[in-house]
Amino acid sequence: MNFTTIVTPSHNSAPFISETIQSVLGQTFSDWEMIIVDDCSSDNSVEVIRSFADQDPRIKLIQLAENSGAAVARNTAIEAAKGRYIAFLDSDDAWLPNKLEKQVQFMLDQDVAFSFSAYEKIDEKGNVFGTVGVPKKTGYHDLLKTCSIGCLTAMYDVEKLGKVYMPVNTKREDFATWLAILKQVDYAYGMPDVLAQYRVYASQSSAKKAKMAKENWRLYRDIEQLGVFKSAYYFAHYAVRGVLRTKFPNLARAVSVLD
Repeated sequence: MNFTTIVTPSHNSAPFISETIQSVLGQTFSDWEMIIVDDCSSDNSVEVIRSFADQDPRIKLIQLAENSGAAVARNTAIEAAKGRYIAFLDSDDAWLPNKLEKQVQFMLDQDVAFSFSAYEKIDEKGNVFGTVGVPKKTGYHDLLKTCSIGCLTAMYDVEKLGKVYMPVNTKREDFATWLAILKQVDYAYGMPDVLAQYRVYASQSSAKKAKMAKENWRLYRDIEQLGVFKSAYYFAHYAVRGVLRTKFPNLARAVSVLD
């Protein structure tokens, strides 16, 4: 059975959640359940989600009793998941129609436990303005240098790995989860196909990027328990690649940072 569970955290997602759900309903692969966990939204997200759930039993809504963050919301969905495969899709992102079909088939054909794919970047209006490529495979030490796995493209096999939950003590919970999986298996395998769309907001600031960098450092030291010198080594890779990707994308492609 190749039944797939789609894990979607939601918090004040009304502007985009309909588009997200529609991108799942439009999949060429139909053997799925979508578990949307609402994290105490104050807008009409719940009403929008419920309107879809009332029409399609594959869409399931869980409401948290208190605001708990994306990791808890995702873990709640993972706990309820019935699928062999678990995939992730945030409430403002979208999938291309053949995403599940191609990725499930890839994992079956290649007999892999963990996979991810290339994806497009879109703005708040849905306009495509860039593509993020991926390596053919990445291991634990490769991933420490740069997180090449976009959460909206990640998929793992519960039969091979069991259910893998996200840590709640870091804001880089997805990155930490991929690292945890790569302690179980040698590699995550990348698909060059563009299968998803990641939404980027104009409001994202350098202050937020600095905060993310700080979280990366804390992940190295506190979660992965790396020494200062190893942490500095991997953080240097993370910082340089981040600058190349942001400021010099053509150069980044030339030196395979984006591939």
